[in-house]
Amino acid sequence: MNRTTPTMLTVLLLCGMVGSACRSTKKTSGALAGQAGQGALFAGSSALAGGTGGAGLGTAGVGDPQVALAGTGGAAGGRSDAGVGSADAGSDANSTHDSGSGGPSCGVPTSFKWSSTGPIIAPKSDPTHNLTSIKDPTLVFFNNQWNVYASTTDANGAYNSVYLNFTDWSAAGSAPQQYLQGGVAPQVFYFAPQKLWYRVYEWPDVYSTSSDPTNPTSWSAGKTFYASEPAIVAQNKGNGGWIDFWVICDEANCYLFFSDDNGHLYRAKTTVDNFPNGFDTPVIALSDPSAGRLFEACNVYSMKGTGQYLLLVEAFDSGSGGRRYFRSWTAPSLDGTWTPLQAEYSTPFASATNVSFTGSPWTQDISHGEMLRSGYDQKLEVDTCHLQYLYQGKDPNASNGYNTLPWRLGLLTQTN
Repeated sequence: MNRTTPTMLTVLLLCGMVGSACRSTKKTSGALAGQAGQGALFAGSSALAGGTGGAGLGTAGVGDPQVALAGTGGAAGGRSDAGVGSADAGSDANSTHDSGSGGPSCGVPTSFKWSSTGPIIAPKSDPTHNLTSIKDPTLVFFNNQWNVYASTTDANGAYNSVYLNFTDWSAAGSAPQQYLQGGVAPQVFYFAPQKLWYRVYEWPDVYSTSSDPTNPTSWSAGKTFYASEPAIVAQNKGNGGWIDFWVICDEANCYLFFSDDNGHLYRAKTTVDNFPNGFDTPVIALSDPSAGRLFEACNVYSMKGTGQYLLLVEAFDSGSGGRRYFRSWTAPSLDGTWTPLQAEYSTPFASATNVSFTGSPWTQDISHGEMLRSGYDQKLEVDTCHLQYLYQGKDPNASNGYNTLPWRLGLLTQTN
């Protein structure tokens, strides 16, 4: 996700459709954020969402997630035509990791078609939080509930975040949200070797840990992976930034992917034993001469039973009219060569061209989001028989500056 901060030193404007491809990038503060607060709710529909009133949040204690490995909890909202509904008993999303050794594999997808809900989660303001958007979600199914962390923006363009949870997607819009300080563009996962939860966010390259992701006040103070911005980023980012950090591990190593809003995707590596320390000098894993075509918001997943990894990167270009969409690639290893899968606006992972809506589309942008995973551990496995994606979209007619655009969250369900 691109965004500005009060310490912005440089600004690059790339303008396509008004407010969509126009974005501000920045040099950001190194300050590390804590967290505090309480939150909000929204009942979703196909109409663009607003919000009223605030609500508090209580949390229950949670034990060692390894206990949940035997799994009696529900799974992802079912891959039904409706797209949103009760949990599907066909898989156990309360498992830390599904090795793929049991059950069928649907292989590597060759194309994607999706149905979308309306905006099911919206920001909620109170007297001290005048919010304009909720965006950049990450989610895990743990403790028999969906746990969502997401960025927010306010009327001044300031970024922070919220936490919410719910047991069923039909309740996502009415779930209380707890306000958090900082924690922008988060990723949350359980690092099984240490029996700790990690939250990776910005700015800059920050992580914190917790024994209970259902308690958003339990996260430790933030630390950084690097002492300073790597030289290779400074040399290649141009007027872009150092943003959108993503961790995924295999049996031996953990990999940190990130973007620069200037056509480069970077990768760094450390061992599982050393994580979160010891990341090596980053390399450019993928590049594009058109900055918008390899922009930001990367996701990397292991595809169950395939021996392949799936990379998603948010893009915009002349073919999309400046609207955001996701390109996709595959590779046999996390440090391997990425081969385009569905990587154009007309043949994408997800864009306005392959997403269907009930009634008039509420968004023409399919932007920063997260796949619903098979488990919640550091291997980030997804079941290609059952793909769903929580994403941010906005009113196509919105003309605000980027940092106050009215982003809302919707859910994609694969239909092919």
